[in-house]
Amino acid sequence: MGLFDGMMGNASRIEPQAAAQEFGRLLSPREEVHAAYQLIRDSFLFTDRRLILVDKQGMTGRKVEYHSIPYRSITHFSVETAGTFDLDAELKIWLSGQAEPITKQFGKGVDVYEVQALMSAYVAR
Repeated sequence: MGLFDGMMGNASRIEPQAAAQEFGRLLSPREEVHAAYQLIRDSFLFTDRRLILVDKQGMTGRKVEYHSIPYRSITHFSVETAGTFDLDAELKIWLSGQAEPITKQFGKGVDVYEVQALMSAYVAR
């Protein structure tokens, strides 16, 4: 992922095995990472059980907040594809009890249809 993409908030795909190794302490026994994406410092992981958001805070990034979102708490989601002048795709996730969605930007190197398929598979269970 380029520095410019990271500064713009665009996510890039990281290998699930690498994400499982880096965030293994967050995973329950036999929980598997199916897909993972990373901004400059923040990450988000799609596992077979939940969505995990990793928010590194402060100047050094030593303080980290982990959000664990069970798929059943996702009420709906939307995926917006990239356009001619708008080069990034967008994922919005609405949670039960929250009016504003969680929004993530994807650079042109990420297959937004793959993200949509993951969300569909887990949310529609």
